[in-house]
Amino acid sequence: MVTPEEVQSYIEKGLQCSEVRVAGDGQHFEALIVSEAFRGRSRVQRHQLVYAALGERMREEIHALSMRTLTPEEAASG
Repeated sequence: MVTPEEVQSYIEKGLQCSEVRVAGDGQHFEALIVSEAFRGRSRVQRHQLVYAALGERMREEIHALSMRTLTPEEAASG
């Protein structure tokens, strides 16, 4: 079973982030991801970047991932 810490590590290794927080029960996870890479991108495009960082793990190890993807400015204002 995958831990929230492992999911966080996978995201941080595959995407330049200023903040990543992950909670979950081993199959279903919630993540807050703050990255400059999200600037000028739609929500779908942001999620695609995270999915790309997770790669095959999204199919094999992680069954559900709910995420908030924010730029540093969005995170600071909200």
